[in-house]
Amino acid sequence: MNDARDTPTDQDRLAGYIDVWVSAIDDFCSVLDRVPAEQATAPTDLAGWDVRAVAAHTAHLESILAGNPEETADVGEPAHVTGFMGLYTEIGVVNRRETPLTEITAEIRDVTATRRSILRADPPSDGSARPDTIFGGVPWTWEVLLRNRPLDVWMHEQDVRRAVGMPGGLDSVAAQHTTDYLTESFGFVVAKKAGAPAGTTAVLAVEGSAPIAFAVNDAGRGERLHDVPDQPTLTLRCDRESFIVLAGGRRAPAPGAVTIEGDQSLGQQVLDAMATTP
Repeated sequence: MNDARDTPTDQDRLAGYIDVWVSAIDDFCSVLDRVPAEQATAPTDLAGWDVRAVAAHTAHLESILAGNPEETADVGEPAHVTGFMGLYTEIGVVNRRETPLTEITAEIRDVTATRRSILRADPPSDGSARPDTIFGGVPWTWEVLLRNRPLDVWMHEQDVRRAVGMPGGLDSVAAQHTTDYLTESFGFVVAKKAGAPAGTTAVLAVEGSAPIAFAVNDAGRGERLHDVPDQPTLTLRCDRESFIVLAGGRRAPAPGAVTIEGDQSLGQQVLDAMATTP
């Protein structure tokens, strides 16, 4: 029998996300501290964004979450921007385009310190409730917001690391959180994006995380399986960084970094459709 005391409450789970976010922010700022001034303009895997832009975007969103007023800017019509949220996130980049990276890093530390104080003084306790303050008016709950923030911050830490040739940070708590979170979309990728037929079973084995398995049901949806099947239709195996660049839509992994076992054609279709976050 499960003891109710062993089941985390909403407040416990949300507090855990906050702890991961705090760690992700600290790690990200430490990386930015080590970026030479001349590499602030190094291009990242994100179209149209250099290292400064990635930091500026983070400063912008965290500033809004800390309670600062919404920013405005004439962002124009950049070729790399698609959709409303793309235009919105460009605001922070435009407003900090000439700001030294050291000052942007200091801003991130300042606004996140404010936000930490707010969250500690009045910790959220209902994951299904809506935060009073959120960027761009997105209709996220506390659960979605707090779970997404460490993912976004850590993904951008990795963007910066790749841009300036500073590998690392792949074994942090934020790295584990992000990888495990993104693997949950594997069923959607297999069933909907790759269009695998009903009855397909697929396993994703990312180094450092427990393998995750899905079956495509009669409704054409990826249904998570409790156990990894003995003979799945498809198994993909890869290291953490290769999975992240794929799932994050950043770049193709190194040749041979992903192993396809089983249906090779379906495996390639899945890899081509793996991106689930910009």
